[in-house]
Amino acid sequence: MKRILIVDDELQIRRMLRMSLQSSGYTVDTAENGLAAFEKFEVERPDLIVTDLAMPEMNGLELTQAVRQIADTPIIVLSVRDADAMKVRALDEGADDYLTKPFSMPELLARVRAQFRRNATTEGIESAEKMIDGAFTLDPAAHLALLNGEPLHLTPKEFHLLTILLGNARRVVRHKALLHSIWGRAAESQPEYLRVLVGQLRKKLDQGNGTQYIQSEPWIGYRLLPDGIKSTS
Repeated sequence: MKRILIVDDELQIRRMLRMSLQSSGYTVDTAENGLAAFEKFEVERPDLIVTDLAMPEMNGLELTQAVRQIADTPIIVLSVRDADAMKVRALDEGADDYLTKPFSMPELLARVRAQFRRNATTEGIESAEKMIDGAFTLDPAAHLALLNGEPLHLTPKEFHLLTILLGNARRVVRHKALLHSIWGRAAESQPEYLRVLVGQLRKKLDQGNGTQYIQSEPWIGYRLLPDGIKSTS
């Protein structure tokens, strides 16, 4: 049975989420702030975290940063703030999904299911065969990525993205397909997720020699060129 950790400083919200998730077959723990949540996380290691952003002692962004230092556990962030900049910041810190309060329980449950499906997909990618193309060597089973023989230190999502792009090298992979594969069906209408992740990966592929490996095809998707092209800027 999947275990979910709910983190919110409002008792009523914790109770409501706990009842709804338990009735859907999940085991649920709760915490009133990020600090208490992180202490529980280290002991219980839940399969997913649902956390508010604004909390005392340790907020949701700080909790996400702390968890990301030791695990890739899916994190869904909740907040009353609906600004794109806040969504991007939460995703940039390592959150997997974002819901704005108020939200419906069916929507949250759908996002939870999508995260668990995404994890199953990631496990399948990790069993894929080793790939060598152009400047890249990728070994999913060992979570090893090399660029021109130099190791790339990638997060699991960055590794997932690179695996998809290299597996479709020189071809455009559509935004929707990438969003669906990495975050699940619920994320297909959230292009900012992908913009942040591609930006992070591009920074790690930059070896300071002006070579670019990921091309943007506006309104369509992204293309990986394994041999790279020299920047004209």
